[in-house]
Amino acid sequence: MQFARVVSKRLFFLVFVVAGVSLITFTVSHLIPGDPARLIAGDRASAETVEAMREQLGLNRPLPEQYAIYVSDLFKGDLGTSIRTGRPVLEDIKAFFPATIELGAVALLIATLIGVPFGVLSAIYRDSWIDQLCRSFAVIGISTPAFWLGLILLFVLYGELGWFPAGGRISQSLGAPPTITGFYLVDSLLEGSLPRFFSALGHIALPAITLGVVQLGIVSRQIRSAMLETMREDYVRTARANGLPAWRVVLRHGLPNALIPSVTVLGLAFGDLLYGAVLTETVFSWPGMGAYVVASIQALDFPAIMGFTVVVSIAYVLVNLVVDLVYLALDPRIREVG
Repeated sequence: MQFARVVSKRLFFLVFVVAGVSLITFTVSHLIPGDPARLIAGDRASAETVEAMREQLGLNRPLPEQYAIYVSDLFKGDLGTSIRTGRPVLEDIKAFFPATIELGAVALLIATLIGVPFGVLSAIYRDSWIDQLCRSFAVIGISTPAFWLGLILLFVLYGELGWFPAGGRISQSLGAPPTITGFYLVDSLLEGSLPRFFSALGHIALPAITLGVVQLGIVSRQIRSAMLETMREDYVRTARANGLPAWRVVLRHGLPNALIPSVTVLGLAFGDLLYGAVLTETVFSWPGMGAYVVASIQALDFPAIMGFTVVVSIAYVLVNLVVDLVYLALDPRIREVG
C-alpha cells in the first residue's frame, strides 16, 4: 500500500513538472535571438521563401497558440518534428538517449566503486592523513569542471600516451553490435562478442571517468558523514563490546546502514549526470543526447531542445521515484516519503 501511494504521488507531480518545464523551455527558447526559418532557408533566400518556411514550421502563429499546440501534442506522446533533422524528435531521442544513459550509468558505477571506499576509510581514520587525503580528493573532484578534466584526460591519455581511443562509442572496423537494449556494453555481451565489448569499454572509459570523478566527491562525502553517524549508534558499540573484528563491525553493521541515506544522493547523482553529460559528450564526440542538443541549440531547433529537456526532466522524476521505493525497501520504518 505504501509503495502504491508513493508511486501515485510521484506520477501526480510528474504532470506539473512536465507542464512547468515545457513552459519555461518554450519561453526561453523563443527569447533566443535568431530565426530558424532563415537558418533553414539560407542567407540568400528571399523574404517570401523565409515567410513560407515560417508558415510551414508554424512559427508565424502567435506564441500562446504555438505553446498550446505543443502541449496538446506532448500529452499525446508527440514531441514534434526536428527542424534540423526533419525527423520526429521522439525518434531522434530513441536513437541518441541510450548512449547517454549508458554513459551516465558507467560514470555512476565508477563514482560508487571509488567514492564508497573513500568515504568509509575517511570515516574510520577520522582526522588522520588518510582522512585528509580522501577529503582532499573529494573536494578536488567536486571543484573540477567536467569539460576541463575531459580535455586534460583527452590530451594525456589519448593524445600523448595513446592508451584510450577518442570519439564514438565503438571501433568503426568492428561496427555496432545488434541492437537489443541500445547499450553497446550490454548488447556486445549478449551477442557474445568480446572484441566489441572491450572496444566499447575503451571508448566509454574517458568520458565516464570524467563524469564519475565529479560525482565521486559527492558520494565520498555523503558516505563519510553517514558512516560517522552510524558508527556512534548503540548497536555498533554493542558489536564492538562483543569482541567482533573491526572489519566485520564496519562491513556488516556500519556500512549497510550508512548506505540507506546515501541512496538518495546516488539517485540524484544519476539525474545530474544526464544533464551534465552535455558538455562531456561534446568534448569526447560521444554520440548521445549531449551532442544532439548542442547541435539543436546551434540550429535554433526549438522542438528538439524542448523535447530533450522534457524527456530528461521525466527521467529525473522517475529516478527519484525509484530512489523512494528503494528507500522504503531498505528501511521499512520510513512511512512518509516526500
